[in-house]
Amino acid sequence: MMAEETTERRAGLKTALVFAMLFAVLGAVVVIAFLTTFRQPVTTLILVRHAEKIIDPNNSDPDLSPAGQSRAQELVRMFGDAGIKAIYATQYKRTQETVQPLAAKLGLPVNQVNSKSTGELLTRIRSDNRGQTVFIAGDKNTVPEIIAALGGPAYPTIPESEYDNLYILTVYRTGKAKVVKMKYGSPSQ
Repeated sequence: MMAEETTERRAGLKTALVFAMLFAVLGAVVVIAFLTTFRQPVTTLILVRHAEKIIDPNNSDPDLSPAGQSRAQELVRMFGDAGIKAIYATQYKRTQETVQPLAAKLGLPVNQVNSKSTGELLTRIRSDNRGQTVFIAGDKNTVPEIIAALGGPAYPTIPESEYDNLYILTVYRTGKAKVVKMKYGSPSQ
């Protein structure tokens, strides 16, 4: 009788030990999965369409107008202390001039990207700027493309007359994205 009780106790202890080890392993897997997911940094992108440009039908790459230069200065006031770590702009003068005052204030280079290759820009941001705050000046079509490609909503092409839209895109650790759309500077005409 005693031997049977001892054998049953040992079997019960073995079963309890197996379950304890199983729970420990499962717990470790859950903790590792949690840490892997939530230790990845959040990336914030601030996107604008270039500021107002000089209207010249004979010039496909015009400079900013005086109103556009004022709008570019507004970006310095708004984001000069925002912790921006990188600035990107397409190859056009108008996008370069939109971010140049902010880049000068922050002591950062303007990384030029091809407006026809948003995929290249996204690859660079994912590899070089993960977990950072990044400023991007694009064009009426590239800004919505970038937002959608990173998981944000599908915005239509920005109307030709609108220069005051500003988008703050937060890409979370899980890959989900949230966009805050707002206006800045003087209202567009």
